[in-house]
Amino acid sequence: MRKLTTLVLIFLVAFSKINAQETQNTITTAAPFLLIAPDARAGGMGDIGVATSPDANSQHWNASKFAFMPSQFAIGIVYTPWLRELTNDVFLGGFSFANKIDDRSAWATSLKYFNLGQIDLTDINGAPEGTEKLNEFSLDASYSLKLSETYAMGVTMRYIRSDLGIESANSTIKPVSTFAVDISGYFQSEEKNYGNFNGVWRGGYNISNIGPKVSYTDDGQDNYIPTNLKIGAGFDFILDTYNKVTVNLEFNKLLVPTPSISLNEDGESAPYIQDDVGFVSGIFSSFGDAPGGFSEELKEVTWALGAEYMYDNSFAIRAGYFNESDLKGARKYFTIGSGFKFKSSKLDISYLFNASDINNPLENTLRFSLAFDFGQLFEIN
Repeated sequence: MRKLTTLVLIFLVAFSKINAQETQNTITTAAPFLLIAPDARAGGMGDIGVATSPDANSQHWNASKFAFMPSQFAIGIVYTPWLRELTNDVFLGGFSFANKIDDRSAWATSLKYFNLGQIDLTDINGAPEGTEKLNEFSLDASYSLKLSETYAMGVTMRYIRSDLGIESANSTIKPVSTFAVDISGYFQSEEKNYGNFNGVWRGGYNISNIGPKVSYTDDGQDNYIPTNLKIGAGFDFILDTYNKVTVNLEFNKLLVPTPSISLNEDGESAPYIQDDVGFVSGIFSSFGDAPGGFSEELKEVTWALGAEYMYDNSFAIRAGYFNESDLKGARKYFTIGSGFKFKSSKLDISYLFNASDINNPLENTLRFSLAFDFGQLFEIN
């Protein structure tokens, strides 16, 4: 990545502010990297994870799942290339660590790092003007507790920093830092017999990134961080000792105000703008502020369907589909993936097939994640 024009393109994609999408009234936020699915297991099922079985990367999806974690310790390492068709030094990486304190509670921490690559700046004559390295990251910690044998809740505290300014180019964009909170819940039923197979029901929700607005410039408009609601459900078809099939359905909605149409002095429609209200008021108003009414509110809800086949808890095949309204970003894609377990280690791989006319930053990209489970085993249900 050698030219500033490439940097601008990356910003546009990362912030989802492509002009063609703005005319469709998409919702934009600061630090959108917080919504990127970090792990390949979820990536293979259409970016689903709020109600799937617990794993080392549950911190991003639903921290309350850690209370049902079968092992005492779990470590997760993730790597996701970004915009691989344009550059090779933009990626999302991170790690997580979880500790099951006892049969009812657990704590976890994770780091997510979004690298925007090295930028070599030149003037109009090609003379060097400096090098910049832009990045964003979040660091968080969570605690989860079983309130019953089948239900747990969790809370997560998160520190967020976004540094997108180019100092050597006298950019007006400044680094921003803020804090946010997640509140989550997870239900996992006892295993029951349903005739020819046994089954387990799962359900979950997570309200993530609840926090104040930030501003990238001293005199600029404040930006909402991506407060998001996830709700999902799933069912495990336990066919026998070795074979299990899981299906999951998940819904997502950004809990930030929808841009509304403003009028200029001549009474004509002007560009869409977001209402300047507090982040708490923005959460509640986000359920009914779309200019198009209830029908537009429904279009702001994305949905995803995913499935996983597991053999002997050691080999998995996954598939999924993600759908977003054409008026709200038009992300549509299929995913496939697989997973392998050897003793206490797990390797997951996923791949995305774009099904939309809008380019996807993860097209033709393999995602990887590695996990380790060790320590005392806990009996779940």
